[in-house]
Amino acid sequence: MSGVRSALVTGAGSGIGRACARALLDAGWNVTLAGRRRAPLEETAAGFGTALVVPADVTDADDVGRLFARHDERFGRLDLLFNNAGTFGPSADVGALDEAEWAATLALNVTAAVRCAGAAFRRMAAQHPPGGRIVNNGSVSAQVPRPRSAAYTTTKHAIAGLSKSIELDGRAHGITCTELDLGNARTELVDGLVGDGALQADGRRLVEPTMAADDVARLFLALAELPLSVSVPQLTATAAGMPFIGRG
Repeated sequence: MSGVRSALVTGAGSGIGRACARALLDAGWNVTLAGRRRAPLEETAAGFGTALVVPADVTDADDVGRLFARHDERFGRLDLLFNNAGTFGPSADVGALDEAEWAATLALNVTAAVRCAGAAFRRMAAQHPPGGRIVNNGSVSAQVPRPRSAAYTTTKHAIAGLSKSIELDGRAHGITCTELDLGNARTELVDGLVGDGALQADGRRLVEPTMAADDVARLFLALAELPLSVSVPQLTATAAGMPFIGRG
């Protein structure tokens, strides 16, 4: 495996995770594909001999331990973590937020992301040569909210803080971190949110522009292949014309 970079992608069975994982694989990376269901992961891996499929629930600490151990056994080194698994959570303002739904959103979007980042950070700091890149999937909601998105927006603001902390603490170990904020990448999840018209701050519903997941993957690959002497603390990419600048 000498000279071949390796990555671990969570939420690799669909959407942005699948598109970015396949971009890495197509570029010759060794990639561990993580997600809850084996069948979608196998679909992502189809045609690529350098893919390792590891079904794992990142909200389970034991599963995460096994996931990273399997990556270590197969590839021996971790150059990139794409911390991508996440959920939109409930559509509710803070006054209507169900505590069980909030807890589930927090567990996946924040606690699991911290857990995976921690596992990656420890490996990147200890390996020889040390270093690596962690990319946290933030969302433009890490900057400004949509209406009735208290849970999602709060957790994605937490990802912004996590990313900055990793970037700072990783300096001594050659570890960089990027908060990747995407707006309206065309996936099944986003189609469900904006396909029939997304709720706007003034109460209207508007059909918003979307961008192809494969175009996001091209951007992600360019980021992944930068030398570690280049840090990109935060990167925003949106569908052209979506109501992000000036949202509200």
